[in-house]
Amino acid sequence: MIKAAYLHIPFCEHICHYCDFNKVFLKGQPVDDYLQALDQEMKVTLEQFPTDSLQTIFVGGGTPTSLNEKQLLSFCESINRNLPKSNTCEFTFEANPGDLTKEKLQILKDAGVNRISLGVQTFNEDLLKKIGRVHQARDVYQSIENAKTVGFENISIDLIFSLPTQTVNDFKESLTEAFSLDIPHYSAYSLIIEPKTVFYNLLKKGKLPTPGEDIEATMYEILMEEMGKHGFNQYEISNFSRHGYESKHNLTYWNNEYYYGFGAGAHSFVNGIRRSNLGPLKKYIEQISSGNLPVFEEHLVSKAEQMEEEMFLGLRKTEGVSITHFIEKFNFDPQKIFEQELTDLISKQWIEVKNNHIYLTKNGCFLGNEVFQSFLGVV
Repeated sequence: MIKAAYLHIPFCEHICHYCDFNKVFLKGQPVDDYLQALDQEMKVTLEQFPTDSLQTIFVGGGTPTSLNEKQLLSFCESINRNLPKSNTCEFTFEANPGDLTKEKLQILKDAGVNRISLGVQTFNEDLLKKIGRVHQARDVYQSIENAKTVGFENISIDLIFSLPTQTVNDFKESLTEAFSLDIPHYSAYSLIIEPKTVFYNLLKKGKLPTPGEDIEATMYEILMEEMGKHGFNQYEISNFSRHGYESKHNLTYWNNEYYYGFGAGAHSFVNGIRRSNLGPLKKYIEQISSGNLPVFEEHLVSKAEQMEEEMFLGLRKTEGVSITHFIEKFNFDPQKIFEQELTDLISKQWIEVKNNHIYLTKNGCFLGNEVFQSFLGVV
């Protein structure tokens, strides 16, 4: 059963130097046509691949709250008209500090949105400028205050560490500011420099002074220690929450479960098939206008691939991969299928097998990508 849906709003007032998501400058774009196409994609998809009720809906971007109030209201009505929600559905909107007015927050609240995720990245004003963010630290405090005033309790912020010229003290100060917000969830990622970004081009020219792997590791260790000290449970490599505030939507991905993906460039996993949508807005809109789903490519995931994905996605969670669940799902024991890989990783003290679970050690968290790659192409 499909229990989750992701919706993509690709519009941004400004594009950050590190961003490689499918996005476009908002000005001059066919926003209303796009929202109409998105409405049609939801309708047709649910007709072809129905579900009883969704446990999570996540609206990401781009910047979903860059839509004006009329567009935002129409979009929320479209979601509620097309997508069947459970009574306990986690309904998340991503937002940028600075464009989250009380009016927009009220529209979201009235539409049933119950979780806000803010792209903060850092509280250092100089670093914000260097990475191409247009908000200031004060906008974060105002946005959080506005959200709480309207009635939102489930609020998350994203932080990025290992930013160009960022020091350990810079990161510590950002964490101190983050904890002062009194919110129940934090995501924190190390900067990954992706192709086709401003940062990638600067790096190729030798003009991007990154802190380096040792300082990045120090920042990550400080992150884990400080989150623990402040009562936040690390339930995934990059995610920390108070009890009961874990991101149900992201757990869908890490649990390797089915989900819809709506919008230009969105990805989905439905009935054993992974699909990606057309990315360019014009092509996306044209395809839907012609009565077709906007599929760019699709891949039938073999059982072998699903078992490998179960391992490297599940190991992102601190609780790891349940051996019992793996056997129930695939009728194979992961300890036998991946015997050599597990033996090697255990000897390196990167994973442990305990209480019928396979999970990363603390050392393994620092080397997650190396661990995950061990399970690719094995079966």
